[in-house]
Amino acid sequence: MTARLPVFPLATVLFPGLVLPLHIFEERYRALVRDLLGRPQGAPREFGVVAIRRGWEVAPGAGRAGPGGDEVVLHEVGCTAELRQVTELDDGGFEIVTVGRRRFRVVDVDRTAAPYLTAEVAWLPEPAGANEVTELLAARVIAVFRQYLGLVRPGEQEVSEQLPEDPTVLSHLVAATAALTVTDRQRLLAIDDTAARLRAELRLLNREAALLRQVRAVPVPLTELAAPPAPN
Repeated sequence: MTARLPVFPLATVLFPGLVLPLHIFEERYRALVRDLLGRPQGAPREFGVVAIRRGWEVAPGAGRAGPGGDEVVLHEVGCTAELRQVTELDDGGFEIVTVGRRRFRVVDVDRTAAPYLTAEVAWLPEPAGANEVTELLAARVIAVFRQYLGLVRPGEQEVSEQLPEDPTVLSHLVAATAALTVTDRQRLLAIDDTAARLRAELRLLNREAALLRQVRAVPVPLTELAAPPAPN
């Protein structure tokens, strides 16, 4: 089964159940929000969030091309964002709050049907409930994730976050909140099986925890590493 969705390319990965606030300032995405608000009462107000694989999102006047003239290329798997709160700004923009809802695979992208991108998407399966395997894996992920958080915040006496018991919900939360690269997060989003996603997260958390123990510091964001030195 496929559907047609508005698409918002971003340099991030959205997971089901996670909150994503956005500041909408470009006219094409203002039009997207207005179109969603104009839907009949009870109709779903959601759009697809897909991480950018290559290229840059720019204003329509530049033809949606990157600095080198390359067209933006999207990852194949994304997640819908359901509109929950909308605040219209004096300049015509919007502050919105969305929540990730359901995963999809991009079948075809249309760059001309609307001011913003639209795509035909196929819905991906989401496992319901838990079983013995996922419950055991979830318990291991929770233990390792707490250790990881303790390394990220070494000044805190105890990590007391309430973590979800549902293995699938837990897998999405860990994927979204651990300090992973967009590539790592994208791979986790694309995994259909909860047990496989939890196993992958165990490997990633153990890797990150080992690095933190070695350097005794939280990794510096790549954007900071790329920044020029501050003047004296």
